Amino acid sequence: MVKPREEVIEEFNTEVNMSAEELEKWLEDPKSAQAGTGVGVESGDKIVEILRKNPSKDPEKYDDEDIEHMRKVVGYTKRHLAQEEHLKDTKTPEELEDAKSTIRYAESRPT
Repeated sequence: MVKPREEVIEEFNTEVNMSAEELEKWLEDPKSAQAGTGVGVESGDKIVEILRKNPSKDPEKYDDEDIEHMRKVVGYTKRHLAQEEHLKDTKTPEELEDAKSTIRYAESRPT
């Protein structure tokens, strides 16, 4: 079942816990290239575009293309964070530092 548009927007705006500027800076950091793939960087660039295009997060200002990408991001984030939660139980802090990038940002995400 496909999530309703409103739910996708709400989850995207909760899960993407960085500003466009913060995310852009992270994407330029060499650690970001080590943490993922070219697809991830392309997705990050699209997220930056969405954030810049609609800084007020007005649901009416997202177009279908934005929603399609937001839907992908929400699905990926939920799966990825669940996997990384397991890593916290099996890796040392040093190993985590070299693992995927979202661990550090997931811990700083407001609850």
